[in-house]
Amino acid sequence: MRELLVVVTLAGRRIALRSRDVQSVIALDVMTPVPCAPPHVAGLSGLRSRVLTVIDGRRALDLGDTEQRGAGAPAAVIIHESHSYALLLDEVEDVTEAWSEPEPVRARMDGNWAAMSHGLVETALGPLLVANVAALIVGPDHEIPVVTDAA
Repeated sequence: MRELLVVVTLAGRRIALRSRDVQSVIALDVMTPVPCAPPHVAGLSGLRSRVLTVIDGRRALDLGDTEQRGAGAPAAVIIHESHSYALLLDEVEDVTEAWSEPEPVRARMDGNWAAMSHGLVETALGPLLVANVAALIVGPDHEIPVVTDAA
């Protein structure tokens, strides 16, 4: 059985998300920043009485901030471990099928793409990197600041 993929652009690169990982695609309305959140968490947004944690895909890949972060920014809604997330994207392009199983990434790529993907697959649109949404949600390894109480 061929896997269905959602073709998107993230950090200027055309990639794929597994359709089973994507609940819907939206344009964000409002995003509220979250103090002390990890750098790849852009904020919170709402969708039909549900709170979405907004993940900045560029930040998760160690590639800087997503350019379009405000109202109207495209995002994929993802449910992971019973929590709702919105993954900020540059653009949503198409839907296609994977013709192969993911192969390891052998090319050197900017950012943390190899660690944040399942690998490369062949499609009718050419080879596509399949993003690992769980890894993007967790984000890159950043030290969490230690807060101490002043005595």
